[in-house]
Amino acid sequence: MPIWYKKIGIPVLGLALILLHWWIDEVRPDRLLFQVNSLANVSFFETKYLYCWAHLVTIVPILLLSFDRKVAYYRQWKYVFPALLIVALPFWVWDSVKTAQQVWGFNPRYYAFLVGNLPIEEWLFFITFPWASVFIYECLNSYFPTTRFLKVLRRNDRILSILLVAFFFAVGVLFWGHLYTVTTFWTASALLCWQFLAGDAAVRVRFYRLFPLATLAFIAINAVFTGAFTQQPIVVYNPEEYLGIRFFTIPLDDFAYNFSLQLAAIAVYERLKNKYSVTQNQKLTTNN
Repeated sequence: MPIWYKKIGIPVLGLALILLHWWIDEVRPDRLLFQVNSLANVSFFETKYLYCWAHLVTIVPILLLSFDRKVAYYRQWKYVFPALLIVALPFWVWDSVKTAQQVWGFNPRYYAFLVGNLPIEEWLFFITFPWASVFIYECLNSYFPTTRFLKVLRRNDRILSILLVAFFFAVGVLFWGHLYTVTTFWTASALLCWQFLAGDAAVRVRFYRLFPLATLAFIAINAVFTGAFTQQPIVVYNPEEYLGIRFFTIPLDDFAYNFSLQLAAIAVYERLKNKYSVTQNQKLTTNN
């Protein structure tokens, strides 16, 4: 397979399929679901600043731990934030367009104010939470560079990657009528296929190790977003456009969304860091 196709063809093809589905699918307005079966009602969460508090709970501990000597995450920020901005751009477009179409929406009871048609906290979401994922990723790499689990993943990387690409794509095909489902699962399939064909296998394997742990954090935060502890959810969904299956209050489609966001953040971050390292080595060689 030509190298240009590996680097460009797969993402372009995946995007074309997703845009085709966006063009074909018709979303019925005013279908957003504001009532879900909550696990408990926490009175402290009934505030317009709940989404903001979720950001602070994520940011503050990681900011403090970033100066841990072994991880030294603060030294990686020069790669992390450019990577997060690159990844955030298409997700911001996706989020804004689908909010306008009412594939999903946001409950004004729990956010501060809108910028465009998205809460300010939603814009920050695509920086804050991937930043946390990259932090966990670096912690695992620093404290557990070699583990038995990592070795198992390395041995089974090829078959695991192929099965995941096929699974994500198949779910999108089987649930063609659900726009959120098709978009999230096909995005995950295309991103993983691109990373498998053109990316570093070591990065992919370390991402697989990260994902179960990062998913636990994702469940804790997204449960708050989807109404597990409040009278209504922060994020509301059009029931006709997702699978209709929830893990507690979290739509299963959100897990594929989370997979794509984290994989993109890690892959771009590692590419920028590697590019910088190569450039520095070339400068040292030239100077010597």
